[in-house]
Amino acid sequence: MSYTISEISLNDRYALAEIDTLLEREGICRDAHLDYICAMRDDEGSMIATGSCFGNTLRCFAVSDAHRGEGLLGQIATYLIRIQMERGNAHLFLYTKISTAPLLGSMGFYEIARVENTLVFMENRRNGFNSYLQKLSGKKCGGRAAALVMNANPFTLGHQYLAERAAAEWDTVHLFLVSEEASLIPFSVRISLAREGTAHLPNVIIHETGPYIISNATFPSYFLKEEDAVIRGHALLDLAVFQRIADTLGIACRYVGEEPASRVTGLYNEIMRQRLPEAGIECRIVPRLEVRGHPVSASTVRCALRDGDRDSLRELVPDTTYRYFTGPQAAPVLERLRKAKDVVHY
Repeated sequence: MSYTISEISLNDRYALAEIDTLLEREGICRDAHLDYICAMRDDEGSMIATGSCFGNTLRCFAVSDAHRGEGLLGQIATYLIRIQMERGNAHLFLYTKISTAPLLGSMGFYEIARVENTLVFMENRRNGFNSYLQKLSGKKCGGRAAALVMNANPFTLGHQYLAERAAAEWDTVHLFLVSEEASLIPFSVRISLAREGTAHLPNVIIHETGPYIISNATFPSYFLKEEDAVIRGHALLDLAVFQRIADTLGIACRYVGEEPASRVTGLYNEIMRQRLPEAGIECRIVPRLEVRGHPVSASTVRCALRDGDRDSLRELVPDTTYRYFTGPQAAPVLERLRKAKDVVHY
């Protein structure tokens, strides 16, 4: 019997329904974030295996029960790796079930972190994460160290307040800026504004997260059917990675901003508050900075930018952020915001 693998159009409703059925038998659902899908069919045209990509990640693997043990998962993974190489993506990541991690490990993928009974986060470079940690180790300072993790989309007075609070209480603050391009404002702009907005804090060191601290946009939520389980899974994976970073830099505390209006952020923060101390790391949840009785929010800032509301913008961001967005260099970013369907999230 001969099997063929081919691309599935993201608009092919019939084929996507077949894929959904195959995935559901694996106990997962199709990820909302996919940019390439392939499927394997037998010589009778029946779909028997599938796999997908998003950016430089591989995800959504499934094999029909009737064809287990035939090595089809490996064939799908090999096919997707070739597609990624053709795209120019050499450094690859994947999320897989605990049960399939050994097979993918035999194909050259190495474990970064795992959430027990849920998923394993892997990459195709033996020393990828260790090299990242080694680079960080060069920024280790003496004294007591704390950490912040921000998307800063864009950098607001709230972000600045959190950095100032941590910097006043610790000898060194390691600020990790999520570097994935999953935000409306490009990373190059976000990190530039974060650096300018913390330039008055000499004990704040800014780091790129690289691909190792992941965003909500790329977390593989398809493994988990309930929203709370997705949030919990994301938090636990984030913490597994963060604990190794903290060990490398001697970080003893992580600061997070409170967000009373967001159940997602509230649950995420609660999980960190519970789990970080188990790893010997304090978790400080700081009340949000308020302006005119309302918490400062990057979402509110993006709305002001989209609407051209400079008065609101002036109240919510540092002078450095305000100067950027009222200057000619911000025109492409502002155009992108104006065209976005939703500026409240990513």
